[in-house]
Amino acid sequence: MNDTGTLNFLWSQAMIAGFVAAGVSDAVISPGSRSTPLALAMLRQPRLRCQVAVDERCAAFFGLGIAKATRRPVILLATSGTAPANWLPAVIEASLAGVPLILISADRPPELQNCGANQTINQLGLFGSQVRASHALGAPQAEFDPGYLHRLAAQACEQATWPHPGPVHLNQPFREPLLPTGPTLLAPIPDSIPAAPPVMQADTATISDLARRISGRPGLIVCGEMPARPGQSDALVALAARLRCPILAEPLSGLRFGPHDRTHIGVRYNHWLNDARLAERCRPDWIIRFGGYPVTRKLQNFIAGVGDTQALADPWPRWSDPAHRLTHLLRAEPAAVCQALLDAAPVPAPASWLAACAALAADAPAEAGHIPVLVDELPDDAALFVGNSLAIRQLDADSGSATKTLHIHANRGASGIDGNISTAAGIAASHRRTVALIGDLTCQHDIGGLALAQGRDLVIVTVNNGGGGIFDHLPQRDLPEFNTGWRTPQNVDFEHAARTFGISYAKADANEAFRRTLRAALAAGGPHLIELNVA
Repeated sequence: MNDTGTLNFLWSQAMIAGFVAAGVSDAVISPGSRSTPLALAMLRQPRLRCQVAVDERCAAFFGLGIAKATRRPVILLATSGTAPANWLPAVIEASLAGVPLILISADRPPELQNCGANQTINQLGLFGSQVRASHALGAPQAEFDPGYLHRLAAQACEQATWPHPGPVHLNQPFREPLLPTGPTLLAPIPDSIPAAPPVMQADTATISDLARRISGRPGLIVCGEMPARPGQSDALVALAARLRCPILAEPLSGLRFGPHDRTHIGVRYNHWLNDARLAERCRPDWIIRFGGYPVTRKLQNFIAGVGDTQALADPWPRWSDPAHRLTHLLRAEPAAVCQALLDAAPVPAPASWLAACAALAADAPAEAGHIPVLVDELPDDAALFVGNSLAIRQLDADSGSATKTLHIHANRGASGIDGNISTAAGIAASHRRTVALIGDLTCQHDIGGLALAQGRDLVIVTVNNGGGGIFDHLPQRDLPEFNTGWRTPQNVDFEHAARTFGISYAKADANEAFRRTLRAALAAGGPHLIELNVA
């Protein structure tokens, strides 16, 4: 084929057809010239839902949000040069949080590398260890085999989803011209390649030893952030009932809200962990952890004090033991570990143990502040994205528990404040009704993400506490330079920011005003920014 522009397009069509066959349904495109063949192939593929985001950093977090909600790979496309470098914060978050992304960066061909050509950098290895795999493709070749591109797409999707979900990078150079010269037919979607991952089962010998060590002894199950899986909640509560122990369940565990049995779910542990004497009354002989490491320092320190038997069930090949207390590691799905322990039939803890832990929770003060208002007003099956710093900690302390289903998300991989609005917008693009709870600095940090809120059923609640309120709880608060270097109060008019991007704005200064404002925004639908002033 002598027509380079048409060759580029047909090559791109074949690649995108392969991704669709592998189960990809969403793509986020940032406009550019060198990426034209792929952008055109994506926009003309009816089975691919394409979103266009001008700012590559916002685009990457937006794609991250879609992938969080769907648990399927999402394609990101950017042109050459510094454009894909703007993906890096979201790529790091996706890598640490186990979120599948397909990164496709367009590039100049080899003859334009290292010679001063415009908008040309070395894009190979751009994301280093943050990606599960990198593929350096050559420029499209005449008489190419579409099957090669179909299988490359299938391979990239598997690498992005198993054994540890995360980002995969494809670098695709194109020679000019970039546009096809005539009409082209839609490329057929190839047959999918079955590549279902195995269900990870618990090791029998490890289960037997763990069951022996916990049998008849007081213990705790601690659940951090976990991807939702069918039957997982029921399996965890069944294990807790058999062992006669509480589950300390963080909001991101998926256990606090839903129709499953919540008799053994503990949500008020942060209150009794404040008192060393009370915490000592609930000090276990063993801990079994599921999911991510705990959010709050109180629970982290509590776990660090238990050294006899501490097990972690995690199917992903990562090491989550910052306290260096792990005695058993189970590479298996949570439900499989629960069933294996139930089959091992360890003796339950004494009934007095569960009663003592329940009494501590019952004595905790009632939840207060804006968190109970927020949780109370969220409709059943809504998505809640919560920002880092104070927001996630306040949700952990005061969200309570309820029978309604809530899908709670956060960027806890690297726990940054960047890209939070964009991530919430991506969740809203997939889940529809979404509320984001973030701080004022977090909102300012991703102010461009408001562009992606347009047309979404997304309510952004910005808690304005006059800067970095998290630092009020850290040792930096005693420094004479504290206000200038850490608290950093800003002077941002969030109403003007909302109006700039065509988003409805409201302000609340008290909890009841917040309740009315949030209720009205949820009833109206569409994008809203609510500034909750607590400074």
